Amino acid sequence: MAANVRNSGILTTGGSTTVSGSAVGDNATVNVTEPTPVPTGRRKADIGVIAVKPVELRAVREVLGLRPSSGGELPFHEGEVQVRDRTARVAAIRTLSQGQRSAVTAFGDLRQHYQPAVIALVGIGGGIHRDVNIGDVVIGTQVVYYDRRKETPSQVWRRGEDVPAPAPIVRAINTFFDDHDEPARFQAQGSDGVLRGYQVLHGPIGSGEAVIADVASEIRRYLVAYNDTTRAVDMEAGGLVRAFYEQSGVGRVEGWLVIRGISDNADPDKGDDPQAAAAWHAAKVLRALLPYLPLGRSTRAER
Repeated sequence: MAANVRNSGILTTGGSTTVSGSAVGDNATVNVTEPTPVPTGRRKADIGVIAVKPVELRAVREVLGLRPSSGGELPFHEGEVQVRDRTARVAAIRTLSQGQRSAVTAFGDLRQHYQPAVIALVGIGGGIHRDVNIGDVVIGTQVVYYDRRKETPSQVWRRGEDVPAPAPIVRAINTFFDDHDEPARFQAQGSDGVLRGYQVLHGPIGSGEAVIADVASEIRRYLVAYNDTTRAVDMEAGGLVRAFYEQSGVGRVEGWLVIRGISDNADPDKGDDPQAAAAWHAAKVLRALLPYLPLGRSTRAER
C-alpha cells in the first residue's frame, strides 16, 4: 500500500525541467517588474539638422546652443530654442563623410531616433550664379540632381532630376522673404568677433558627387542650361531629398530644407578660409527661419 505523500514543489520522472518566471516552495512569490512601454508616435525633436564638415556642425551648435547628447551610440547634439511663444527642440548630427550616401544615413538616423517634423541640411556650398557672392546664403527650394547620365563614345547625355521642396516648406520660405525682402540682407558677428554683412536668396541647388572647381566645368554648363536660376552646388542635398522620398510615411518627417552658405565660387580659387564665416551665416539663417517653419504639429505627443 502506498504511503501518504504530500507533494510540494516540482515532480519530475526523468529528463530535464526548465522553470522560468516561477517560484518553488511553500508561500513562494514572484515579483515582476513591468517593462517600460516604448512610446509610439512621440516627437523627440521638432527639427533635425544634418551637417557634413566639423566647421558646419560647430556653427550650428554655437548658434543654436546645442550640447552633445548623453548616452546612445550615435553622436547627436541636442538643445532647445525659443521660437516666438514656444520652445522648439533641435537635434543635430554630422555625417560620416561627404556625399549623397552618408546624407541618406544621417537622415535615417534622425528619423529613427528623433522623428523631427523637418530635417534641414545646413552648411557650405559653391556659388555658380552671378547674383551670389562668397558669404551669402542660398536656401534651396529645389534640388537638381545632376549625376544621372548616359555615356556614349561621342558624348555624355545627362538626365537631370529635379525635386521641389514640400509645399509647406516653400510657403514658409516665401513668408520669410515677404517679411525680409529678397535678397534679404543680414549682418552677423562671427565666432571670430568680426561683423559681416551678407545677403540671403532662394532658388535651385545642383547636387551630385563631383567636386566642382572649374568655371568652364561641363556640369556647371549643364546646370545653367537645365535651369538658369540654379544658384549653388553641393554634394549632399540629392541624398537628403531621395531619403525623404523613399522614407515618406515612415517616422513622419514632413519636410526637408537645404541652407548653404557660399564659401567659394566652384572655381580653382576655392579654399578653406571662407568656410567658417559661410557656415556661420548658414546657421544664422536657420535660426531666423525657425519661426516660419511648420514645426508646431510636432509638439503633439501622439499623432
